[in-house]
Amino acid sequence: MATTDFIAAIELGSSKIAGIAGKRDSDGSISVLAYAQDDSSQFVHKGVIFNIDKAATALSDIIIKLESQLRNSSIAKVYVGVGGKSLRTIENQVSRTVTGEEKISEDLVFSISDENLAFPYDDFDILDVEPQEYKIDNRLVADPVGVAGKDITARFLNIVAKKMVKKNLELALQQGHVKVAELLLAPKALGNAILTETDRRLGCALVDIGAETTTVSVYKNNILRYLTVIPLGSENITQDIASLQMSDEDARQFKTLYGDALAPEEEIGKNEVYELDNGQTVLKDLLGDIVSARIEEILVNVWNQIQISGYDDKLTSGVFFTGGGSNLKNLEEAFKKIVRDDRLKVKTVKFIPDVVRGFGNDIKRNGTLCTLFGLLLAGKDNCSLEKPEPKVEVVVPKENVQTDMFADDVDLKEQEAKILAEKAAEEERLRQIRDSEEEKRRKAAEEEKKRVKAAQKAANKKKWGNAIKNLFVGATNELFGSDDTSDKMD
Repeated sequence: MATTDFIAAIELGSSKIAGIAGKRDSDGSISVLAYAQDDSSQFVHKGVIFNIDKAATALSDIIIKLESQLRNSSIAKVYVGVGGKSLRTIENQVSRTVTGEEKISEDLVFSISDENLAFPYDDFDILDVEPQEYKIDNRLVADPVGVAGKDITARFLNIVAKKMVKKNLELALQQGHVKVAELLLAPKALGNAILTETDRRLGCALVDIGAETTTVSVYKNNILRYLTVIPLGSENITQDIASLQMSDEDARQFKTLYGDALAPEEEIGKNEVYELDNGQTVLKDLLGDIVSARIEEILVNVWNQIQISGYDDKLTSGVFFTGGGSNLKNLEEAFKKIVRDDRLKVKTVKFIPDVVRGFGNDIKRNGTLCTLFGLLLAGKDNCSLEKPEPKVEVVVPKENVQTDMFADDVDLKEQEAKILAEKAAEEERLRQIRDSEEEKRRKAAEEEKKRVKAAQKAANKKKWGNAIKNLFVGATNELFGSDDTSDKMD
């Protein structure tokens, strides 16, 4: 039986493109029904599509793979995440003076929001807006509608990205014939999935260490306050290790198996080596120095961005790490060494067990799919293709129904037309012959009728002539009484 009610989502990361489909349960959690992924390094760089053709093909392939796991169901639309290295937040303020009224109306708030959206940014699109606070006269309020006042200033946090980010994504989706339910801001979907409302209200920072980028989001009072993307990620560590004359795959294995965010202590592990199953080796202290140096660079940039946000001393719930890079050993300790504040809580989130269930070991619990889970949880609409009910037609059987197999044969039709024309011409010729012979017979009959009439007329004339003659002779005989005269006259 086909599955007819599910949500589908796709994430295009720098190392992989992943798709997922799941059914929302009564408690709000998601039971995963299908999952598929593929390499994206050939068409995505630092979270941005650069090869539209390859991206379109990959998107189509992901849809096909998901549908093959959905019991013959078709996907009508998907939720798609938007991210990338140019993603950032920019503050904007809009002020108005209330005239003719003593309170702030809903229409005025909508008008202010529209003015903010119309603010021009060179080569940037506004992807989303986070209203911060409204200042009415001298008071700060979260909801200004109905509040008495004369002057209002609205402060917005506009989330923007280079125009090519959204444009290239839309072109790839269109070319891949993938219909979009909604383009979702990937970092916000991730934050809503990982962080509780209490975390966002008390204040926290969420750090997603991806393959080629690291995204930093800061929350306070349940509102997103700051967002930026650092163009560094765990793949930079891989490339650093690969510079030791080895393949990227071997370098990635060394990082995953033996990578440590803390620098090795002096003389510890000196001249000792790590070895892979294929015989590739690397010095322990050399690997430690390379990994710790690069992750330190990333973490220093993370803390610097949190300080720039202005909320570094307001993170009561602490800093949360996720993403593939969060699997590095001693990551939390390395960050605490940079911050040098024992009061700051540091946590790592690698899975969302309370809201995502099912699909066995294919759903990795290492932080690499948390953004995809966030997109899935953010989806609201049914993404299944709803097929119309088939129409039942009553067919009345016909007796001796013959089908003309040659109804569309042009040559045969021309031949039939020629035969019909010749037949019609022959029938016309025979008709004319019949009419001619009929005319001859009619004229012959009329001539015969005239001849008979003339002959009859002549016979009658002779008959009456003889009768008159005899009458005359008889009268003469009776008058003169002479038989001889009668005989002579005869």
